[in-house]
Amino acid sequence: MTTLDTLGELGLIDRIRKETPAAIHPGTIRGIGDDAAVFALSDSEFGLLSTDMLLEGIHFDLTYMPLRHLGFKAVAVNVSDIAAMNGLPTQITVSVGLSSRFTVEAVDELYAGIRAACEAYNVDLVGGDTTSSRSGLVISVSVLGKVDKDRITYRNTAQPNDVICVTGDLGAAYLGLQLLEREKQEYLANPDMQPSLSEERAYLIQRQLRPDGRTDIIHELRDLDVVPTAMIDISDGLASELLHLCTQSGTGAVILDENIPVDDQTYLAAEEFKISPITAALNGGEDYELLFTVKPQEFEKLQNHSRITAVGYMTSTPDRIVLATKAGQQTQIKAQGWVR
Repeated sequence: MTTLDTLGELGLIDRIRKETPAAIHPGTIRGIGDDAAVFALSDSEFGLLSTDMLLEGIHFDLTYMPLRHLGFKAVAVNVSDIAAMNGLPTQITVSVGLSSRFTVEAVDELYAGIRAACEAYNVDLVGGDTTSSRSGLVISVSVLGKVDKDRITYRNTAQPNDVICVTGDLGAAYLGLQLLEREKQEYLANPDMQPSLSEERAYLIQRQLRPDGRTDIIHELRDLDVVPTAMIDISDGLASELLHLCTQSGTGAVILDENIPVDDQTYLAAEEFKISPITAALNGGEDYELLFTVKPQEFEKLQNHSRITAVGYMTSTPDRIVLATKAGQQTQIKAQGWVR
């Protein structure tokens, strides 16, 4: 028998994709391989569909994750997938598996966060399912969205010389997780201890516990009349997502390490944990920012945008996906993904 760790996440997804039959319905435009499935909605619009699952003990720890924040995050990470297709979300369904340790009040808290996210992203909660669970809390969210046919953005359409852009800053969510895990271990060693998370670390904690899907950027791209040539959301770290874009587009890439946007708090926390902030940005994950490419002439419309940073460019050499330093050194980028 073949164990899953011999494939890893990327290999498993590719294996499933290759064994999946071709679509039999003419309305199915795009299936496995992008952030969302694409289907015909009208003469001018495509519909989008994405699903994500969060498992207690794998994706979240209720020792430090408030249920209200968890409900919000469960919606936000799915909204992010719709944004990665250059679309906007419209409806969600939520399914939960609950063990007997959860009270009615706890479920109310979870759904309060879900409803807050629905309001924030202008989506309707239209259904779902509930079931019992023997292994803790399970949350599965499916999100529907839509995008104009002439604005749909896939992963496999980047071209050499395209400018590589990211929104926001990277690595903060990973450092927030390190802070929370450290506090948990100290609490387990001494249950009478009081949390020592300072206010200057609040941004990192927020980025881990309550991330935002970047629908704001999608609205701004529309206002600027910019259509990315390719796009993906950054859930598994910049390295992994860049490899997805390059592999599917048949391109290489050069990322300039000095251009990777890292918040000051992330730098300070990385120093405290003796972690390279660039490593956190490349491999940390859960930032839920957008990674996209644009034509050089289109980037002129974005170069003064305060929340969009050019970090590199696509090349015509698929076997060269590298991180370049100011001194001219280049290191091949390797993706992580999950391996458990």
